[in-house]
Amino acid sequence: MEKGIDFFDCVLGEFDLPKQDVRSCPPLTLAYIGDAIYELVIRSMVVASHHTQVNKLHKKSSDLVKAGTQAKMIAGLYDLLTEEERAVYKRGRNAKSHTAAKNADIQDYRRATGFEALMGMLYMTGQTGRMMELIKKGLDMQEK
Repeated sequence: MEKGIDFFDCVLGEFDLPKQDVRSCPPLTLAYIGDAIYELVIRSMVVASHHTQVNKLHKKSSDLVKAGTQAKMIAGLYDLLTEEERAVYKRGRNAKSHTAAKNADIQDYRRATGFEALMGMLYMTGQTGRMMELIKKGLDMQEK
């Protein structure tokens, strides 16, 4: 494992919870935690770089966490992923969700779910450095 903020392990230890085998986690579970950690990263970034009204912070964050943006990010990042990362992304993308996309087409929604599953896996395995690297590269690609 690489060095990084191992917040997940900290939570497990603090609440005396067992370590989980991430490989056996359902892809939608990985996407669930990945969605949360990705949004936390984006909100942290937006708050640190924009001293403005909360509604403007929310608008900026919402633009970066929506399914369409995540789908574009993973399309640009795909060639940079390891085989393991690609496998997790595909598991998430192909998972059968019982919820429908609210403001995205189904392809973008599924790609975004795969992206979130990848973020969840990286977070849960303590690879936060790699997670941040991919998020930064993905956001840089969006600006171009």
